[in-house]
Amino acid sequence: MDLLELADKLFTGELPIEAHHPFASSGQMAEVQPGLAFVDAFANSAAVDTADGLVIVDTSGVFHAKSVHDTIRTWSSRPLHTAVFTHGHIDHVFGVDLYEEDARTNGWPAPRVIAHTAIAERFERYRMTAGYNAVINQRQFKAPGLRWPTEYRMPDETYSDTLSLTVGGETFELYHDRGETDDATWVWSPARRTVFAGDMFIWASPNCGNPQKAQRYARDWAIAFRKMAALEPEVLLPGHGLPILGAARVQRALTEGAELLESLVEQTLALMNEGARLDDIVQTVRAPAHLLERPYLHAVYDEPEFVVRNLWRLYGGWYDGDPSHLKPAPAGALAREIADLAGGPSRLAARALEVAAAGDLRLAGHLAELAAQAAPDDAGVHAARAEVFGVRAGAEASTMSKGIFSWAAHESTGKAKEPA
Repeated sequence: MDLLELADKLFTGELPIEAHHPFASSGQMAEVQPGLAFVDAFANSAAVDTADGLVIVDTSGVFHAKSVHDTIRTWSSRPLHTAVFTHGHIDHVFGVDLYEEDARTNGWPAPRVIAHTAIAERFERYRMTAGYNAVINQRQFKAPGLRWPTEYRMPDETYSDTLSLTVGGETFELYHDRGETDDATWVWSPARRTVFAGDMFIWASPNCGNPQKAQRYARDWAIAFRKMAALEPEVLLPGHGLPILGAARVQRALTEGAELLESLVEQTLALMNEGARLDDIVQTVRAPAHLLERPYLHAVYDEPEFVVRNLWRLYGGWYDGDPSHLKPAPAGALAREIADLAGGPSRLAARALEVAAAGDLRLAGHLAELAAQAAPDDAGVHAARAEVFGVRAGAEASTMSKGIFSWAAHESTGKAKEPA
């Protein structure tokens, strides 16, 4: 089945989204229109073949850039004229060096790279926090050996709000809106009626709450969706997942993405304005169920619950309204006190297993973690913690939750008692 047929079946629900997870990478290419190629990778890359050379929106990531380059080269041997980075995430901004080598080999002019001006600050932050980013991405993607890069291809040109380019007679309009990142760009081709959305659209509930990453911007993201929809595009090329073709389908996907984020923003701000605590808000706010049922809005990567927490962080700071959290005791001291009251860490661990068996995995997670904090060297306690978080990981749908819970289970597995 080719990519466009697969995309059609996913959109209609004929195939479940599990048939092609948006963060899968088939490496396949589809020619969406004459002169417009789309490569399904982690992350996607789209190329337009103009009279003056290729315009490529995102050159893919540190692990997939070579295969993407090689795939595009089976379609066109023309030089890369311009690469646009939709943002600075490492799955989007590698591989320009391969096209630069093509240029040196063939005597072509060097390609240029264009991105939003904030990408430079992102790259600098990545250099300063390379160790942290390695750890959190190892955890998120269950990739223990992942190393975070510290060298980046800086753009040759940047812009702040909008930028119009003409390459080989084709016009490309670049727009900046904050969404998953503060350096985001989406690209509009008026002649092709095509939006190159980058990670503004990922065939999943918007990645606007990731618990281990920097601030995201739900309200701005919804506004961007509305701007895209107002252009009446006929093709939507996402940063992850497959193309959406047809004006009605594209309009529906963009509009419903906006509605999902707008609902979360409105509910969260209403409760914040009433003085509610963060915990009360998290337990109260719910995304519209009919939107989460859409094939392109399933919570298979991020989750609306995490978006709520990110909205609190954006508009309310880090204090969650619980005074005991303002200047808390060390976590281990609190855990030991609770364990003593419960009859010891082993009793807490045993209760965690009982609660998990009864189906309350959230409460079981608290108890298992408290037991491990109270007795960090107790193999039996860690065996219980590994079991609880293994069950939690198996019960989750999103990459974020699965990654964190699986990592916790793995941590404790290594400390647990070996079987007799």
